[in-house]
This record gives sequence, C-alpha cells and structure tokens, in this order.
Amino acid sequence: MPSILIVEDETIIRSALKRLFNAKGYEVEEAASVSEAATQHNLENFDLIISDLRLPGAPGTDLIAQSGDTPVLIMTSYASMKSAIDSMKLGAVDYIAKPFDHQEMLATVEKILTLNQANDHQESLDKEDADKASIEIPKLVGNCKAMRNVYRYVKKAAPTDCNILIHGETGTGKELIAKAVHQFSDRTHKPLLTINCAAIPETLIESELFGYEKGAFTGANTSRTGIIEAADNSTLFLDEIGELPFEAQARLLRFLQEGEIRRIGSVTPIKVNVRVISATHRNLKQLSREGKFREDLYYRLNVIQIDLPPLRDRGKDVLEIANAALLRLSNKMQKPQMQFTPSAIQAITTYGWPGNIREMENVIERAVILSDSNAIDHDLLAIDLELVEITPQEMPATAKETTGTAEKDGLTAEETGLSLEDYFQRFILENQDQMSETALAQKLGISRKSLWERRQRLGIPRTKKKAE
Repeated sequence: MPSILIVEDETIIRSALKRLFNAKGYEVEEAASVSEAATQHNLENFDLIISDLRLPGAPGTDLIAQSGDTPVLIMTSYASMKSAIDSMKLGAVDYIAKPFDHQEMLATVEKILTLNQANDHQESLDKEDADKASIEIPKLVGNCKAMRNVYRYVKKAAPTDCNILIHGETGTGKELIAKAVHQFSDRTHKPLLTINCAAIPETLIESELFGYEKGAFTGANTSRTGIIEAADNSTLFLDEIGELPFEAQARLLRFLQEGEIRRIGSVTPIKVNVRVISATHRNLKQLSREGKFREDLYYRLNVIQIDLPPLRDRGKDVLEIANAALLRLSNKMQKPQMQFTPSAIQAITTYGWPGNIREMENVIERAVILSDSNAIDHDLLAIDLELVEITPQEMPATAKETTGTAEKDGLTAEETGLSLEDYFQRFILENQDQMSETALAQKLGISRKSLWERRQRLGIPRTKKKAE
C-alpha cells in the first residue's frame, strides 16, 4: 500500500489523519516540523507527503525542494488566493484548506496517488527509452522528460550527417547541444566552427560565409576563405539563423542543395563536405509563412529538430542546475564550498528565469563574488520576483461578488479565503476569449504548461484558438 508522511505540529490533527489513513490501509509516518521530517525520514521513500503550511521553523513548502519526486500536498488554515498560488508555484502537487472533512481529504489523496502512479509508469517507459540512448553532455545538467528527449535526439542524430535545427529561447544552451552533436559525430577530429548570424552586418554576412576573391569589391585586396569552406569535413554551427538576410538565404540554400560554394567574385565552384547545425529562438515555420524566411531553406535545415525547454518548464532540474553552477563557480573563484539558504532555494524555484540558464549563471556568479560567507541568501541573488498579487480590481466580476461583503467589513481579498480553483475557473472562463494562453498564464503567475494541466484537471479545455 502507498506510504504517507504527515507533517503537522498539532498532535490532535496529526493523530486523526494517521487513524484515517491507517483505516484505509495506508502506511503512515509522522513529523511535527520540516526539520524533524527531513532528519528522521528519507522523504523520497514516501508516495505522498501531506504538510501543514504554517509550522514551527521552516514552512511546509520547504519540503518541496527536499522531497525529490515525492509529491507534497499542502494543508493550510490560510486558504487565501496568495498562499495557495505561492504553494503551487513552488511545486506543491495540490492544496487543501482547513477545515476539511475526511471524505474530502481521502478523495484528494486518492486522486494524487492515482495520477502519480500513472505518471510514474509513463516516466519509467520514457526513462527506459532514454537509457537506451543515454549520452553524457558536458555542462548540461538535468533529467526532466524534455531534456531526456533532447539527449535521445542527440544520441541518434550525432553519428549521421543530417542537418539539425535547434530551437529554444535565448540562454537555454543551444550552442552546448551543437557542440555535443559535433563531439559525438565522425567529424570530431576537426574543430566545430561557429558563426552568429545576428552579430554580423548584412553587408558582410555573405563574405563571411562564402569568402571572396581579390578585387571582388572595393577593399578586397586579398582573397579570403569563408567559414563554410573552412568547415570542410567538419561541422558548421549557424547560430541565430532566423536573422540571416533574405539574400544570403538563397546562397546558403544552393550550398545545401549542391554541396558546393562560389566565393564572391568567382565563377569557379568549390566542393565542400560540411554538416550544418543551426539554432534559433524564432519560429522559422511561421516566418516562412510570412515570407520572411525561405520555406525551402527551412526544410533543408530542419531535417531533425531538437527543442530545448525553457528553464521555467524544467521542474526540479532548476535547483539541480543552480547547485551545479554554484559548485563550479565557487571552485573557479577558489572559494570554500558554498550552499543556498532555504530562502534562496525558494527564490530560485519560484522565479521564472526569463533569461534561462545564462541569466541564472550570471546571478549566481554575482552572488558568489559578493558573499562574505559560505551561504548564499536570497538577497544576494537580487532576483526580481514578480509574485502574483491578486487584488479585488484584478478579480473577475463574479469573484468580486463573493468578497464584496467581507470587504465592507474591512477584510482584504486574501483574508476572505477565496478558493484558488474557483478563481482559476472563473478567471479563465471570463478571459480566455480575449486573452492568449501566454497572457492568461502570465496574469495567473504560472507557466503555460501549468495552465494546460490546470485546464485538464478542472475540465475547461481550450475552446478557441488564439494567436500566441
């Protein structure tokens, strides 16, 4: 039977919950605080942790970062919008408001355990597939499902000569993936050559790519080899390919089709054997539909597409990446081994990281430089946490009605305890026809993935396609 850890400082409530779950056949352990739970139990051995939010010492949400893959259900007498949303943003599987009846608690726990069992089964299948194609990529940390797919694609595509398009937001590590593909290919005996298409002026990009002959244009006093020719029998990484001028796209397409180039000012073709990896944060397919990127070139580049997830969608990878960066940067600066305080961990796992891994590394590097001890606190990170603050003005009209009387009595919206699920449901239903999924998620302070999962759970799937 499933095993449950109850973390609750009130003995009466803790004992009542234990009797309730024991009667249903669950194995139950107890703790009165986060510290007691962490020191007396292996948190990852449980199927579910049920914790009060307000505990002596650290809050119950601190268990989320320490519990590995074990889901954490948060109980709270402060069933306000903000505390519930904050708990979910930190990674709680769900929350339940006190007072609750036994049937409500049992139904919530059964739902979580059933869903978790199904997810575990699917993840074991995914992991089995990933293990068959496992690959070690230097400097890349994390094992979430999206990254396991990345590793699998690298493993399968690297030994071939096929062109690869890496798609992902700025700072997600696209160049590291390109280096990994080259490293595990048959071309690794020669260096990977890289060119950033956004960093070179339009007037120079073609000469950089294809080279030129002496006298081809004013200032061409000598002949010059282009980077494509220099990459013969190796790999060429074209970063920010979406910024390539339209005129240069035609020449690049011919090179990909014919396997040859002509230097500017020359009529003699030069045969080259180059494997091309390109990367972009832009939607090339959409750009091609708009006539801003050649569709035929897009299909030539996109034989295999590798999608890198943004940091905000990588779950518990976030803390693992942060710890790895902290260790590496501490060693680099010859400082003693450092660690994050609980408040820093909370900030790291709550922040959305719009600049992704690059932003995280810069933030941690600054904190390591400024720290006078071996502890990195949240104030050293200087993260601009834009937590969701729900005010009556931001609520849908129907939600305002439920709090209107209380507000007249001097209570805030937070103190009225408006249900999180009721707010989600009403806000989405009233705004989904005017707002995109991205805008809805940003307004609610969650990721698009979390919004999608919440829709499925509440039975309100997307009914109208909006431009994103």
